[in-house]
Parts: sequence; structure tokens; C-alpha cells
Amino acid sequence: MKYTFPKNFFWGAATSATQSEGREANDQKGENIWDYSSVKYNYRFYQGVTTEQTSTFYKEYKEDVQRMADLSFNSFRTSISWSRLIPDGVGEVNQEAVRFYRNMLEELNQKGIQPFINLYHFDMPMKLQEKGGFENREVIEAFKKYAETCFELFDDLVAYWFTFNEPMIPAEAGYLHDRHYPYVVDFKRAATVMHHIILAHCEAVKSYRAAYQGKIGIIMDIIPVYPRSQNPADLKAAEMADLFYTRSLNEAILKGAYPAELRPILEQYDQMPEVTSEDLALIKETTIDLLGVNYYKPRRVKAKEYLVDVNGIFSPEWFFDDYIMPGRRMNTSRGIEIYPEAMYDIAKKIQNDYGNIDWFISENGIGIQNEEAFIEEGMVQDDYRIDFVKEHLQWLHKAMAEGSNCLGYHMWTFVDCWSWINAYKNRYGFYRMDLETGEKTVKKSGLWFKTVIENKGFD
Repeated sequence: MKYTFPKNFFWGAATSATQSEGREANDQKGENIWDYSSVKYNYRFYQGVTTEQTSTFYKEYKEDVQRMADLSFNSFRTSISWSRLIPDGVGEVNQEAVRFYRNMLEELNQKGIQPFINLYHFDMPMKLQEKGGFENREVIEAFKKYAETCFELFDDLVAYWFTFNEPMIPAEAGYLHDRHYPYVVDFKRAATVMHHIILAHCEAVKSYRAAYQGKIGIIMDIIPVYPRSQNPADLKAAEMADLFYTRSLNEAILKGAYPAELRPILEQYDQMPEVTSEDLALIKETTIDLLGVNYYKPRRVKAKEYLVDVNGIFSPEWFFDDYIMPGRRMNTSRGIEIYPEAMYDIAKKIQNDYGNIDWFISENGIGIQNEEAFIEEGMVQDDYRIDFVKEHLQWLHKAMAEGSNCLGYHMWTFVDCWSWINAYKNRYGFYRMDLETGEKTVKKSGLWFKTVIENKGFD
């Protein structure tokens, strides 16, 4: 094999509770912000598809775990739904949810598939959102208790825990860029939410360390930033984009402190959230065991072409413009650039800037619209997905050969799932989900991935 990976490398896929579980009668699940917003603001969702029409993992987890085993997965990342386990976020535990999660985790373990369990994947319980969600410091304590409940109920079946998936997104998409509920556009509120999420992460890690012996970490959306040119103005634009969207989170989690450059900027524009000395001490003392990294696209920026109205709503985009690079490779279904080389750059950044911490690719994938056009003899012939994964793994392999401590690769996703505001517009799975019949059929990429796992690499 030209590209060989370690014997104990984690191979698998990732999903989330809200995107995959679906609902069943009498499951006693509480409402979360996606259940609410996909109905209340249905026009924001592709073809009006709500969480009621998500995949069927809650009902078919045994069959789905067998499908994972059929592809030789040795690991699988999903999340626990806070509002399923504790319907109002703070009160009684839903015993139906306990039964489901324990049965699902036991099934994974019995099939030799290591559960990677995430506690929060964008799905705030609606009862807590009505109190302000992560804007409200009370919700930090609620999350801590939820995490402790999960550890108590399931730690005997889970060796790898993660506090949050992409903690930047609830803040940025929900409170700055109007993509996720509650559809707020206010940087200071967004900064408050992100700070409180970081504190919630720290509290959960602290609780876990006090009583349990497994691994605990976090999953982050690391988007490499590339300037248009080496012109000082473009370099400054890239520096600012990186400061706001990458370093602000990464350094708090991985270095124990916010970047020193951040506070003066936020204070200059009156955007600094409340941050206490106790907060900073907690952040400083919190470390993780394993970092998950989600990568889909690079961020390319250039210097601002026009002056901004500094009397308007503050935004990081005051300091840079997006750069559309001529000749870039595109996934036209999603409107995003395909740039596998960034996988190497991410790995080297972790190696050189963040202490070469143990990490793994927790999401990487390509979503394609109208994928049924590629069906031949009953199977999606998704050679484009095979090529996509190959290229990203090749660059990852190069970084690992140079000493990067990458422990695994999880594809997004196992079976086509509901994808937030895009619903089922773009398909990502190794298995195709027929929305009319519910039938799940393996794609060509799934069979190829099985050979990669079994051969521990590919040519």
C-alpha cells in the first residue's frame, strides 16, 4: 500500500442526534431549538423538511450498527440529545432515552465499534433557550449537570467523550450571521455565548476528571485562513480573520487563554463580553485529552475594498473581505471550495502550535445534490466521493509521516441525514437513504472505504 495507516487507527463516520435519530411515538423527547425552528420558521428550511423527517436511527439503531460493522468500522461518533435525555434541560431524566442510549452503546461495543460520544451538537433544549440559552450563565451550570448525568449513566460504555461539536457555530450562526435559531445579529451577544460555551466545556471536563478515567476532549471546526497575496494589507486581513474565527476559540481551549490581541479590539468597539478572573482561571487550568477536527473548506480572504460604517452592527467582516480565488476547485452543490492540501496545513498547525496534541479528523465529507442521478444498477456510483476522501487522506498521511499525532478519520456521514437548514438537499452518506421508502443502500464509496479499513490504507 502506498498510503498505509497505523493498525489502531480509528476509521468510521460521524453524525449527530438531531440529524439522525428521528422521533417515535411515546419516546418522551423534549423539544429543542431545531424541533421548534424547523416548524416555526419552516420557510428557512430546504423544501420545508423538519426534524420530524430526519433519519431513523432511534428506531433502527441495531440495523444501522450492523451496517457500520458491514463496512468494518471500528469507531463511530454521534451525540446524546440533551432534550431527549432531560426533556426540559434541567429536570427529570427520560428513562426511554436512557434505555435507547444504553442499548445503542451496547450494540456498538458488541460489534467492536468504539463509541465516540459528543454531548452538544447545536441542539439547545427549548426550555433553556427560553431562558436565553448560553447567553444565560445559569445554562452553564445546567450543562454541567447534564454532562455529569451522561457520565454517570453511560461512562461504563464510553471511553471517548467530547463536550461540544463546533462550539463557534452556535455563537456565530445563531447570534451573528442569522443562520440558526434564535436568528440574532449582535456580535457582543455572540461573544457572550461563545465565552459561556467555553466555560461550560471547562466545567464538564473538570467534573469528568474528578470521577472518571477515560478520555475527554472537544470537536472544533478549524478553517485554515489563506490570504489573497503576500501584500501587507492581505496578510493583515488574514490575521484578523484567523484571530476572530480560529484563534479566539482554539487558544482558549488548547492554550488556556484568549489571544492577547483580542481584548483591545473588542474594548475599542464596546464589544467585550463579561469575563471574570475566575472565568480566566478556569480556562487556564482546563486541558483536553483528544481533539476532534472538522474540515470541509478553506477560508480565503483579502483586504477590505471599501470603508465600513463603524456606526453599524459590529462584525469581524469589518476587517477583511472574502476572496474568490480564480480557478479554485468547487463543489457546486454546496458552493464551497475543495482544497485537500488544507488537511496537511491543519495537521502541521496542531503539531507546531498546539503541542502536537492527539487528534483525529472528526468530520470530512462532500455533499452532493441530486445524487440519484449517479445511481446505476441500484447503487450510487459516487466516484467523486472516493476521489475526495483519497486526496484528503493523502495529505493527512504526509503530515502523519512528519510526526503529526492524528489517531483517526471519521467521514461525514454514515447514512444520508438531515442537514440543518439544507435538510436533505445535499447527500453525504456512505449509505443512501430513500426518503420515500426509508430503504438504506450502500454506495460505491462505502464499499471502497471498507477496503481501506481492512487493508489499513490504499494505493
